[in-house]
Amino acid sequence: MKNPFRSEAQAYRFVIGTAVYFIVIAVATALGGRWVGLGVFVVLSVLALVWFFRRVPKEAPDVTAPKQHADDGRRILVVANETAGGLELRDAIRAAAGETRASVLVVCPALNSRVRHWASDDDAARAAAEERMAKTVAALEQLGFSARGEVGDADPVLAITDALRTFGADVVIISTHPAGRSNWLERGVVESARERFDVPIEHVVVDLEAAKV
Repeated sequence: MKNPFRSEAQAYRFVIGTAVYFIVIAVATALGGRWVGLGVFVVLSVLALVWFFRRVPKEAPDVTAPKQHADDGRRILVVANETAGGLELRDAIRAAAGETRASVLVVCPALNSRVRHWASDDDAARAAAEERMAKTVAALEQLGFSARGEVGDADPVLAITDALRTFGADVVIISTHPAGRSNWLERGVVESARERFDVPIEHVVVDLEAAKV
């Protein structure tokens, strides 16, 4: 069965919204009686339907293969967050590029807490992601790569999906913390990406704690 939600955050907001919906109806019924409760139910239901049909985009097929590109060199899609500046990641990009001319797209998902995401307070998360992305792009340019970056969806798999729609990657490199300290590994992000996308997926572990020693 296809998951109707694009991300875990959307599912979380749906659950909270549903709970609030029924609580409001119950309170209205308790305070005003059955007919008041029925009226509140009708009004909320109409508003929910209007919101749904205005917000939900048209159905689009799942992306399983990257957008094709001209034979103008190897293209590398990098998905990283806190580990974006790790030396291990730069070494992996060098290895993926080999001796070919390579273009690199760095995508940093805007991580945010559930409470802030529910409140649509993404500014701090986006600012942090943009800062990491800019530093990584600058470092890659110093190494001679043609690099650019963008802030992606908080869900890294969806961030890859969005990037592959416009960037014909030959390989995707996902950078994470080591096992035990990586939320992405706990969520099975690497395995999900390998199952979903028709493009090689490489996983790089960046141990920032070891680098400080």
